[in-house]
Amino acid sequence: MRFTPREDDPLFDSVEAVTRGLGLSLIELSVSRHKGSVQVRATVYKAGSVGLEDCSRAHRAMLPRLELAFPDAALFVEVSSPGIDRTIKDASEFAYYKGRWVKCYRTDISEWSCGVLVDADEKRLVLSADGKAGDIPYSVIAKAKLDWEV
Repeated sequence: MRFTPREDDPLFDSVEAVTRGLGLSLIELSVSRHKGSVQVRATVYKAGSVGLEDCSRAHRAMLPRLELAFPDAALFVEVSSPGIDRTIKDASEFAYYKGRWVKCYRTDISEWSCGVLVDADEKRLVLSADGKAGDIPYSVIAKAKLDWEV
Protein backbone atom coordinates (compact mmCIF):
# COMPACT_ATOMS: atom_id res chain seq x y z
CA MET A 1 0.00 0.00 0.00
CA ARG A 2 1.24 3.45 -0.82
CA PHE A 3 1.43 6.39 1.59
CA THR A 4 0.72 9.60 -0.31
CA PRO A 5 1.37 12.72 1.72
CA ARG A 6 -1.24 15.45 1.32
CA GLU A 7 0.37 17.80 -1.13
CA ASP A 8 -0.58 21.43 -1.47
CA ASP A 9 -3.81 21.22 -3.43
CA PRO A 10 -5.58 24.59 -3.19
CA LEU A 11 -9.05 23.06 -3.66
CA PHE A 12 -8.46 20.34 -1.06
CA ASP A 13 -6.97 22.88 1.36
CA SER A 14 -9.92 25.24 0.91
CA VAL A 15 -12.56 22.54 1.41
CA GLU A 16 -10.62 20.99 4.30
CA ALA A 17 -10.60 24.33 6.13
CA VAL A 18 -14.40 24.46 5.89
CA THR A 19 -14.93 20.88 7.07
CA ARG A 20 -12.42 21.30 9.90
CA GLY A 21 -14.46 24.28 11.10
CA LEU A 22 -17.45 21.92 11.39
CA GLY A 23 -15.46 19.43 13.48
CA LEU A 24 -15.04 17.02 10.55
CA SER A 25 -11.96 15.64 8.80
CA LEU A 26 -11.84 15.58 5.02
CA ILE A 27 -10.67 12.08 4.12
CA GLU A 28 -11.05 12.19 0.35
CA LEU A 29 -11.95 14.76 -2.32
CA SER A 30 -12.28 13.71 -5.94
CA VAL A 31 -13.25 15.85 -8.93
CA SER A 32 -14.55 14.49 -12.25
CA ARG A 33 -15.25 16.69 -15.26
CA HIS A 34 -17.88 15.71 -17.82
CA LYS A 35 -18.94 17.87 -20.81
CA GLY A 36 -19.62 21.13 -19.02
CA SER A 37 -20.36 19.63 -15.63
CA VAL A 38 -18.23 18.86 -12.61
CA GLN A 39 -18.88 16.13 -10.08
CA VAL A 40 -17.23 16.49 -6.68
CA ARG A 41 -17.23 13.65 -4.17
CA ALA A 42 -16.12 14.27 -0.61
CA THR A 43 -15.73 11.82 2.24
CA VAL A 44 -15.80 13.29 5.75
CA TYR A 45 -15.08 11.68 9.12
CA LYS A 46 -15.32 12.43 12.83
CA ALA A 47 -14.76 10.29 15.89
CA GLY A 48 -17.90 8.42 16.78
CA SER A 49 -20.03 8.43 13.68
CA VAL A 50 -20.91 10.67 10.75
CA GLY A 51 -24.63 11.09 10.24
CA LEU A 52 -26.84 12.57 7.59
CA GLU A 53 -26.89 15.94 9.38
CA ASP A 54 -23.07 16.06 9.35
CA CYS A 55 -22.98 15.36 5.62
CA SER A 56 -25.68 17.99 4.99
CA ARG A 57 -23.81 20.63 7.01
CA ALA A 58 -20.58 19.84 5.16
CA HIS A 59 -22.36 20.02 1.78
CA ARG A 60 -23.91 23.41 2.58
CA ALA A 61 -20.61 24.78 3.89
CA MET A 62 -18.39 23.63 1.02
CA LEU A 63 -20.79 24.44 -1.84
CA PRO A 64 -19.94 28.20 -2.06
CA ARG A 65 -16.21 27.45 -2.28
CA LEU A 66 -16.77 24.82 -4.95
CA GLU A 67 -19.01 27.20 -6.93
CA LEU A 68 -16.17 29.74 -6.92
CA ALA A 69 -13.69 27.08 -8.06
CA PHE A 70 -15.94 25.95 -10.95
CA PRO A 71 -17.97 29.05 -11.91
CA ASP A 72 -18.99 28.03 -15.45
CA ALA A 73 -19.88 24.39 -14.82
CA ALA A 74 -22.97 22.59 -13.67
CA LEU A 75 -21.86 21.40 -10.25
CA PHE A 76 -22.89 18.13 -8.60
CA VAL A 77 -21.61 17.58 -5.06
CA GLU A 78 -21.84 14.38 -3.03
CA VAL A 79 -20.75 14.20 0.60
CA SER A 80 -20.60 10.88 2.42
CA SER A 81 -19.18 9.17 5.48
CA PRO A 82 -16.46 6.54 5.16
CA GLY A 83 -19.00 3.86 6.08
CA ILE A 84 -18.56 0.97 8.48
CA ASP A 85 -16.46 -1.15 6.13
CA ARG A 86 -14.54 1.45 4.10
CA THR A 87 -11.81 0.14 1.85
CA ILE A 88 -8.78 2.22 2.77
CA LYS A 89 -7.43 3.63 -0.49
CA ASP A 90 -4.23 5.24 0.74
CA ALA A 91 -2.10 4.61 3.81
CA SER A 92 -2.39 8.29 4.78
CA GLU A 93 -6.00 7.54 5.82
CA PHE A 94 -4.96 5.29 8.71
CA ALA A 95 -4.19 8.28 10.96
CA TYR A 96 -7.91 9.15 11.03
CA TYR A 97 -9.00 5.70 12.21
CA LYS A 98 -6.95 5.30 15.40
CA GLY A 99 -8.97 3.30 17.92
CA ARG A 100 -11.03 1.57 15.23
CA TRP A 101 -10.80 -2.10 14.20
CA VAL A 102 -8.92 -2.57 10.93
CA LYS A 103 -8.12 -5.61 8.84
CA CYS A 104 -5.18 -5.74 6.45
CA TYR A 105 -4.35 -8.38 3.86
CA ARG A 106 -0.61 -8.97 4.11
CA THR A 107 1.50 -10.19 1.21
CA ASP A 108 4.31 -11.42 3.46
CA ILE A 109 2.12 -14.05 5.17
CA SER A 110 -0.75 -14.28 2.64
CA GLU A 111 -3.49 -13.72 5.21
CA TRP A 112 -5.49 -11.06 7.02
CA SER A 113 -4.23 -9.34 10.17
CA CYS A 114 -6.92 -7.71 12.30
CA GLY A 115 -6.82 -5.51 15.35
CA VAL A 116 -7.38 -2.10 16.85
CA LEU A 117 -5.35 0.59 15.11
CA VAL A 118 -3.04 1.99 17.77
CA ASP A 119 -0.76 4.18 15.66
CA ALA A 120 0.09 5.03 12.06
CA ASP A 121 2.88 7.07 10.51
CA GLU A 122 4.43 7.43 7.05
CA LYS A 123 5.95 3.93 6.96
CA ARG A 124 3.87 1.58 9.10
CA LEU A 125 0.86 1.03 11.31
CA VAL A 126 0.51 -0.64 14.68
CA LEU A 127 -2.38 -3.03 15.35
CA SER A 128 -3.27 -4.42 18.76
CA ALA A 129 -5.09 -7.73 19.14
CA ASP A 130 -5.38 -10.06 22.13
CA GLY A 131 -3.24 -7.69 24.22
CA LYS A 132 -0.33 -7.79 21.77
CA ALA A 133 0.70 -4.95 19.47
CA GLY A 134 2.53 -5.46 16.21
CA ASP A 135 3.96 -3.23 13.49
CA ILE A 136 2.95 -3.78 9.88
CA PRO A 137 4.92 -1.92 7.20
CA TYR A 138 2.76 -0.48 4.40
CA SER A 139 4.95 -2.25 1.86
CA VAL A 140 3.40 -5.63 2.82
CA ILE A 141 -0.24 -4.47 2.88
CA ALA A 142 -2.10 -5.38 -0.32
CA LYS A 143 -5.46 -4.03 0.87
CA ALA A 144 -7.09 -2.80 4.06
CA LYS A 145 -10.60 -2.13 5.35
CA LEU A 146 -12.30 -0.86 8.43
CA ASP A 147 -13.48 -3.97 10.27
CA TRP A 148 -17.05 -3.60 11.52
CA GLU A 149 -17.54 -7.31 12.24
CA VAL A 150 -15.73 -7.19 15.56
